Amino acid sequence: MCGIFGAVMRGTDAASLAALGVFSLQHRGQESAGLAVSDGEQLMLYKDLGLIAQVLDERRLPSLRGHLAIAHCRYSTTGSTVWENAQPTFRLGRGRALAIGHNGNLVNTRELLSHLEGGKSRLSATTDTELLTALLADYPSGDTVEALLHVLPLVRGAYSLAILDEKHVIGVRDPFGFRPLVLGRMEPAADDPEGRHSGGWLISSESAAIEVAGGTVVRDVEPGEIVILEEGKEPVSVRFAEGHEQLCVFELIYFGRPDSYMLGRNLYESRRRMGMALATESPVEADMVMPVPETGAPAAAGYAEASGLPYREGMVRNRYSGRTFIQPSQAMRQRGVTVKLSPLREVVAGRRLVVVDDSIVRGTTTRQIVALLRKAGATEVHLRISSPPIHHPCFYGIDTQIETELIAATHSVDEIRDFVGADSLSFLSIAGVLQGLDLPYDRFCFACFDGRYPVPVPYDTTRHKFVLEDAEGEPVSQGELHVPGVLPAATPPPHE
Repeated sequence: MCGIFGAVMRGTDAASLAALGVFSLQHRGQESAGLAVSDGEQLMLYKDLGLIAQVLDERRLPSLRGHLAIAHCRYSTTGSTVWENAQPTFRLGRGRALAIGHNGNLVNTRELLSHLEGGKSRLSATTDTELLTALLADYPSGDTVEALLHVLPLVRGAYSLAILDEKHVIGVRDPFGFRPLVLGRMEPAADDPEGRHSGGWLISSESAAIEVAGGTVVRDVEPGEIVILEEGKEPVSVRFAEGHEQLCVFELIYFGRPDSYMLGRNLYESRRRMGMALATESPVEADMVMPVPETGAPAAAGYAEASGLPYREGMVRNRYSGRTFIQPSQAMRQRGVTVKLSPLREVVAGRRLVVVDDSIVRGTTTRQIVALLRKAGATEVHLRISSPPIHHPCFYGIDTQIETELIAATHSVDEIRDFVGADSLSFLSIAGVLQGLDLPYDRFCFACFDGRYPVPVPYDTTRHKFVLEDAEGEPVSQGELHVPGVLPAATPPPHE
């Protein structure tokens, strides 16, 4: 998923502000972090593997001086977890230097590679972001916006970008708006009304990070829009494509911070409403409702409210553990569950539980949670999931790119229930999700649930992730994805 943040400040250390902003986006990626800064003349960059607090600490930030900065935290979907693939990427171009932080996934990397002079030998990393950076840096004009207008029409897939050159921070959102991107303003301090030493502009993957950094949200960057931020000037908007918004609905169900807003909807409130819809669709006799910490809490609160059952916290989460879903290997995910969650025996023992979570992806984490609750004395465990079953892989920025990884792609709901060991299992319908969001279906990408991919997707079932080359250094052969029985993207969903 990744998190990106950019800052244009006046007379202020933009690096510290960008580091603070991206720290608020740590939930979006935990593999690596980095920051690029410009003083108006030259770029400096630092990146490394690890969490933001480990990489962008007090030892490094003082040396990153400038009034322009972008920062990134990575969750890999393209390329392995090595230093070379950490972001921002950096490239010396024709008349400019360029750094890019990317949230999303490009689906036509093989085609794009054919446009790069010298091919893959020019690339030091194996990510789609490295390839995009090289294409932009190679454009003859020294103007970054001109380069974007030339290269972006060649690009297919999901991309929200934070771009830094010597003079600008630039935000870009793909024509479908798969991934969020928000524009914010930093107001001058009260003792500096003319803004000589404060004030400026921000871009962020989520609105909450802008508010944490002390800014005010202005608006979403629109699909197909380039926003150019420069010191002491108002933002300039340039359209490079007609927008057809298809925001990833999983952002609202699971990935975004609950205090963020997307499409004008507060994510906590939307998730609470999904929980209420889930209680209406799938009631059950039980003694209490509890969430899987922490992402299941809003939906669990809504389920309890609608069902009239008491809400209790039945598990404790170690707040220093990461999200098991975005760990880069299955073995790490399995070890992470027991480190991350502990049942409260006094709460769950002898009780019939409604356990609410936001999703089941592979099923192994859920299975361990059910086992922990039964070991703690729960007499019944009824799972209620505030999203539909995930039947199809995501190619737009979530690491579920092989169908066999998805338990719902190969198992019925009853089979999933038996696998995880629950007494009952129900998923929220697409109609229930839309009820919680109070927005129409065509504003979102539901591809992981219903298989309607807005952008045609190359798919190689032998690969776990999209990469630019195979083990022998050759480009990966990719065919078109065909999902039997899937309706075209423009077809409205069936009545639920």
